Amino acid sequence: MIELHEITKEYHMGTQTVHALRGVTATIEDGELLAIMGPSGSGKSTLMNIIGCLDQPSAGTYKLDGIDVSQMSDDELARVRNRRIGFVFQMYNLLPRTRAIRQVELPLMYAGYGRRERRRRAEEALNAVGLADRMDHRPDELSGGQQQRVAIARALAPGPTIILADEPTGNLDSAAGEEILAIFDDLNAKGITLVLVTHDVEVCKRARRIVHLLDGLIVSDDSTGCDFE
Repeated sequence: MIELHEITKEYHMGTQTVHALRGVTATIEDGELLAIMGPSGSGKSTLMNIIGCLDQPSAGTYKLDGIDVSQMSDDELARVRNRRIGFVFQMYNLLPRTRAIRQVELPLMYAGYGRRERRRRAEEALNAVGLADRMDHRPDELSGGQQQRVAIARALAPGPTIILADEPTGNLDSAAGEEILAIFDDLNAKGITLVLVTHDVEVCKRARRIVHLLDGLIVSDDSTGCDFE
């Protein structure tokens, strides 16, 4: 379970202070499929970075399964990320000359897995996203939807309990986006917690719960719809 209590985040730019989050309190239950929505500058990505242990709050408390991670050192945060959290980004973040199987093996290498276990996990993850026949292809040999599936496999391979996705369908056409959403549905059905930052109404429709942010504050937290404009 994720518990956020009065989370604030400030960035100092010269003499100016940017208040990215202004006291966010929320709970995300294990196995949820949650959408975070809001206009540009509302604090969506900042909140996601804090949930993903990529950044720390300026104030407030963040507990993951009852453990306070808001005051952890960088090394401690890295261990939490490696063991618990997978990331999927809009731009895929794939290495341009690297085969799909190697892309998926990279986080396993950083986590200290041996060569044989890395290969087993990577093949299993690529199978899970329907790319068993594309393991040796480079990004320039794959469609946008296939590249995003490689990115999902990379996030999935270490066995996370939480996957965070930032605009995962933002660069895809409707058909490819639907394929990605079907994969997320399947992962969520298997018990993985999914937190999706999105402007895509189709993504929002799949979510069991929608959090709307505006100016660093949660303005609604419900499951009644996704029209925030």
